Amino acid sequence: MTLFAAARLPREILFGKGQRHALPAIAARYGRRAFICTDERLTKTSEFIEILNGLKAAQVETLVYDRTLPDVPRESVGACVAEAQSFKPDMVIGIGGGSCLDMAKCAGLLLTHGGRLQDYYGEFKVPGPTLPLIAVPTTAGTGSEVTPVAVISDPERTLKVGISSPHLIAAVALCDPDLTATCPPSLTAIAGADALTHAIEAFTAAKRGADADLPQRHVFVGKSALTDHFALLAIRHLGRSLETAYRDGSNEQARADVMMGALAAGCAFGTAGTAAAHAVQYPVGALTHTPHGAGVATMLPYVMRYNLPSATPEIAEIGIALGLPQQDRSTDQLADATIREVARLFNAIGITRTLADLGLPEDRIDWTAEQALGIDRLIKNNPRQFDLPAMQRLVRAAYGGDTSV
Repeated sequence: MTLFAAARLPREILFGKGQRHALPAIAARYGRRAFICTDERLTKTSEFIEILNGLKAAQVETLVYDRTLPDVPRESVGACVAEAQSFKPDMVIGIGGGSCLDMAKCAGLLLTHGGRLQDYYGEFKVPGPTLPLIAVPTTAGTGSEVTPVAVISDPERTLKVGISSPHLIAAVALCDPDLTATCPPSLTAIAGADALTHAIEAFTAAKRGADADLPQRHVFVGKSALTDHFALLAIRHLGRSLETAYRDGSNEQARADVMMGALAAGCAFGTAGTAAAHAVQYPVGALTHTPHGAGVATMLPYVMRYNLPSATPEIAEIGIALGLPQQDRSTDQLADATIREVARLFNAIGITRTLADLGLPEDRIDWTAEQALGIDRLIKNNPRQFDLPAMQRLVRAAYGGDTSV
């Protein structure tokens, strides 16, 4: 067997309590004019005011766009960029949740290369480097601080769309767990469940070979030795601390573990990719208007059960990373226990158990399956192949809570 590995990451990742205080010095290395993308809630916090004062003290002039909306509507990106053009920034700083970081990626893209956002939909459409991006997450879930993807909402399309390019990867990911301390339990749960889904789907993604041309043609290239390392790191941290962070948001160690888990999961899936749980969530999210993390986490136990015939050793290894005792269990027994443990954990933090509970209309099950099957960049990553009847069975099982897929 030939060892294959691939990873695309920021130039610099800084993680730890208080690391946000390094932002002024980091920004000053990239220039003197910083365009900041964030949201209205965050601008009212003492932490954000402190960040602005620090940048000012470092002689970095700032322009703040604070109207980022969830899911980044396409037209809002145009409005954001219009405000920044005359400012002529040297860098873009994204501060906030995944939508704020994705807005910053899109802003840097259009400020550098112009055109319309839809010109860049898909993979490898960005022609070259963009303005340097410094990503400062305040939630622990999407991993957008390290990934090559920006996801937006386009009114002309039913499903959300993505722009995927290594040029969108932040120059610096600055991750301070203290910035997540005020996340309410529901957001902690949904974001953390999203991160665990990223890690598990990356670790169980299909191996797609060692073709030298593969990473040049595709942003997501399947699992490899490096992505497996990051995925297991994420699973260990999230498995031991997500439930604690949900129940006690003041627990600093749990907050740090969950943020490390989200970061590591982003490092894993940003190259390996995600799979069927994400493919189903795209149409489900479009129909139910529910949070992305809730949708993928609702699907994950059913997808793991479906994938069991093709990924039993990997699923068993996930169980070990989650802390399940091996005892005298066989690989099959441990894999089965792993799926039950993921379902238990998600139930304990309030994740919706079925697609019916999430609000999916029963008469849209087949439509959802058809749409999910058409998202080739995700479906081709799944370790077990799909045809339409198989996808319909999976969605129907997740709708009704049938765990015997």
